[in-house]
Amino acid sequence: MTIAEKIAQELELKQWQVDNTIALLDEGNTIPFISRYRKEVTGELNDEILRTFSDRLTYLRNMEERKADIKRIIEEQGKLTEELAAEIDKAEKLSELEDIYRPYRPKRRTRATVAKEKGLEPLATIIYLQNTKAESVEALASEYINPEKGVETVEDALQGAMDIIAEIVSDNAEHRKEIREITTKTGILQSKAATEESSVYETYYDFAEPVTKAVPHRVLAIDRGENEKFLSVSVSCDEEKILKYLKDSEISDSSSITAYLVEAATEDAYTRLIQPSIEREIRNELTDAAQEQAMQVFKVNLKNLLMQAPIRGQVVLGLDPGYRTGCKVGVVDETGKVLDTGVIYITHSEGQKESAKALIKGLIKKHNITLISIGNGTASKETEIFAANLIKEIPECKVKYIMTNEAGASVYSASKLATEEFPDFDVTQRSAISIARRVQDPLAELVKIEPKAIGVGQYQHDMNQKRLGEVLGGVVEDCVNSVGVDLNTASAPLLQYISGINSTIASNIVKYREEEGRFTSRAQLKKVGKLGTKAFEQCAGFLRISGGKNVLDNTAVHPESYSAAEKLIEYLGYTMKDVEEGNLSDIKTRMKDKDLTALANELGIGVPTLRDIVDEITKPGRDPRDSVEQPLLREDVMSMEDLKPDMILTGTVRNVIDFGAFVDIGVHQDGLVHISQLSDKFVKHPMDVVSIGDIVKVKVLEVNLEKKRISLTMRGID
Repeated sequence: MTIAEKIAQELELKQWQVDNTIALLDEGNTIPFISRYRKEVTGELNDEILRTFSDRLTYLRNMEERKADIKRIIEEQGKLTEELAAEIDKAEKLSELEDIYRPYRPKRRTRATVAKEKGLEPLATIIYLQNTKAESVEALASEYINPEKGVETVEDALQGAMDIIAEIVSDNAEHRKEIREITTKTGILQSKAATEESSVYETYYDFAEPVTKAVPHRVLAIDRGENEKFLSVSVSCDEEKILKYLKDSEISDSSSITAYLVEAATEDAYTRLIQPSIEREIRNELTDAAQEQAMQVFKVNLKNLLMQAPIRGQVVLGLDPGYRTGCKVGVVDETGKVLDTGVIYITHSEGQKESAKALIKGLIKKHNITLISIGNGTASKETEIFAANLIKEIPECKVKYIMTNEAGASVYSASKLATEEFPDFDVTQRSAISIARRVQDPLAELVKIEPKAIGVGQYQHDMNQKRLGEVLGGVVEDCVNSVGVDLNTASAPLLQYISGINSTIASNIVKYREEEGRFTSRAQLKKVGKLGTKAFEQCAGFLRISGGKNVLDNTAVHPESYSAAEKLIEYLGYTMKDVEEGNLSDIKTRMKDKDLTALANELGIGVPTLRDIVDEITKPGRDPRDSVEQPLLREDVMSMEDLKPDMILTGTVRNVIDFGAFVDIGVHQDGLVHISQLSDKFVKHPMDVVSIGDIVKVKVLEVNLEKKRISLTMRGID
């Protein structure tokens, strides 16, 4: 079966879809471009399927390369047979492939290689075959005593021979496959306390769970506890069944005088060589699967966070709370331009608090501030109380506040990028500006931060960082391209996530804009340094120009389809001016009863592209995030002490993990809605019910002031 056929089977796709998609990827097309502008070619595969497709294609191609390498190495040893080559070709998993290769792999110095150097391989062969005519094993082994080589006694000779047999048994690919299967089916993942210290891992101080039912977040917690020396972890299994299998496989003649030696060598092979290796493999597989699951959770959370609705048209005051160094202040206008910065002290003396109030009131009136964005880090509760009380004192200003996830703000503010963007501000001021801008356009601001620093996952620091970076980078790329960016205002960090644009081209676009003035048409992109024909094809449709020469430049219609779009507009009885002024409200009526296939053929495009063009010309410059529920704005504040069981509140989902969701209900501590409390119906995974940014109604179950824990439920609320 070819790679293309395997992918078609695994992803349940038609063969032509797979063949076409592979060709598109090999031609250097990006996933966002293929997903949006090559729907006819792929059968409308979305970006999520395409990323899975691309990952699988890379894995299978790497497997083929590894198979070729292994065959080459074995052939150089003169040991490659047709049967062995067929076995290598048949391997489906990397573990199977490495098992086959194990006997031929160059080995480090082992007990078996030492025994071979002592000339004991012939003795091992005789014992292993179990058909010797010798009167006793002692008589057999005595012939191999050689003090010069370190074989002083019969026992030395027999031990060396058994070491060689143990390695032969250990290197048997079929044995490893069978033992791996038995261990997986009967295995129990166990963790015990490795210390008498109290810790967050106490749940796992005496814990056991079948390998087949190991829950991803528990696997990651156990891994971390082991790494931090709080836990000792092992995998136990039905060893009796495994040893019986090995004995049945290896003892060809139980009456042979060497059978007991082979049995002993077989047991040694399992306990010393196979079992530790298989346990390590299974632990690694559990960890890999758990990390992949955690990455998928992180991926969905990140997408929902990036795609939160922007709060448009507001002058925002950003507050980055702090104790000793004070609360940093940053004011930005409706476009994100910095108007003012400063620092206030609200946790020190009453005099300083009054001065802080006077300063903030002055800024609110001076800049007509309508929204205060408060970072949710250290001293955020005090800052929230300060803001809420201040708002009550100036009701005429109609100001509201919002608690903003500040994860990654400090990382950004100390970065080279922030230094280049705000050379005249210090690190603390940049952080306050970032917190203000995050509510205006979450996507544009958050792309400046490394995705894994945004803090909407679980155990992200324990994961394979390269893989995590690839997964999250793909999410950001898909989000940026699905929204599109304004070519005349987008920053270089935002531009470089656009299909076909790298950091160099992004910088060149900004430079061109600064030197030549604003872009008036997408065609001008061809004049940007390093942006060639292929890059233009990949990026043009995702870049918007508001108020340009052609209204289509402010839509997701690709320049390659402009001719078709213009013909369609004329065919429907509209003009380009109608599109510009939004006078296409009756377009659905005019499209009704049209033969879409015939119309698409006449325009020289496919039906999916025709549908997309109709959607885009209906509302130029539209932002898909506008349909998302707006964030919850507050005017008053509560504390944990105000919470009582059965109290019903409205909150914002801040994070979704395998065992539930954390909800901001307007107190300093987010409350946990356990997976069992998310719905009156059975919930397989919290993401089936809630997403980051959702506004939800919750009821308080329990408040633990000492541990600062809030238990919430979404069940039984009308």
